[in-house]
Amino acid sequence: MSQHTPNELTQIFARDRELVTRLKREDAHYARLAEDYHAVNREVHRIEAETEAASDARFDALKKQRLALLDEITAIMASARRAA
Repeated sequence: MSQHTPNELTQIFARDRELVTRLKREDAHYARLAEDYHAVNREVHRIEAETEAASDARFDALKKQRLALLDEITAIMASARRAA
């Protein structure tokens, strides 16, 4: 499997790396969402890379879960930017 996993938060929010790091350190809810996103994203990547098998329904559910997590993370990031 490749060392590079697409759709990592540091890649998505490349211009906000410092904010991502600060929120992980200071906001427990954000940190938990980021951990959950990371786990789901890795699982999606393993399925896409065909190193892990999954049904279409499972794969679709994981992608929807990843998107929901990203939506919540993005909202927190936007709020933190406005507050800064």
